[in-house]
Amino acid sequence: GAPTGNSAPAWRPPPRRPRRPPARPGASKVDDRDAYVAAARACAERLYLGDEVAHRSCGIALAVTFGLRHEPYQSLRRGGLLGLGPCGALQAGVLVLGELLGDPDPAGPPTPALREAVGRYRAELEASAGGSFDASCNERTAAFPQFASRPRLEHCATLAGAAAAGIAGVLHDLGRSVPIAVVPAERPVV
Repeated sequence: GAPTGNSAPAWRPPPRRPRRPPARPGASKVDDRDAYVAAARACAERLYLGDEVAHRSCGIALAVTFGLRHEPYQSLRRGGLLGLGPCGALQAGVLVLGELLGDPDPAGPPTPALREAVGRYRAELEASAGGSFDASCNERTAAFPQFASRPRLEHCATLAGAAAAGIAGVLHDLGRSVPIAVVPAERPVV
C-alpha cells in the first residue's frame, strides 16, 4: 500500500566501492616488500614537498599515494587544521588502513585484519617517527619557528613518508597491498 505520513522507507546504506582500488594506468604494485615500501615513501614525500607537483597536505598525500579519495583527509592538515590534534600524516595512516581493511557494513565490528594492521602500524610509527604517536602537530613542529619554512616542510615530508612506509609494510605483510600511485611531474625539476 501507499506509505502513511508516519512511515519512512527503510534506510539502506549507499553502495560501497570495491574493497581495493582498481589498478590505474601508471600505478605500480611491487612484489618485493622493500621496493613496495620505498615506492610508497617516495610518493608521499614527493606529493608533500611540492617540488615537482602541487603540494598536497600530509593526509591528502597519503590518500593519493594509496589511490583513495582525498576529500576526507583534508581535515587532517596541520593536526586537525588548528595544530592541536595529532599529526595528520600519522592519523591518515589509520584512516587509510580503515578504508582498505575495514568492514563494509557500517554496523559491523572492526575486522581482525584492521585491528592487527593498526596495532602494527602504530608500533612501527612509534619507533620510526620519533615521539608519541599521538603528539600534536604543534608539538612535532615546535622546533621550527616559522611553520611556512622549507626545514619544517622537509620535516613533515619525512613524517608523511614514514607513515606511507608504515602503511605499505603492513599491507604487504598482510598480503593486502594495493597499487602505489605514480604521479607525473607537473613542472620541471630544477
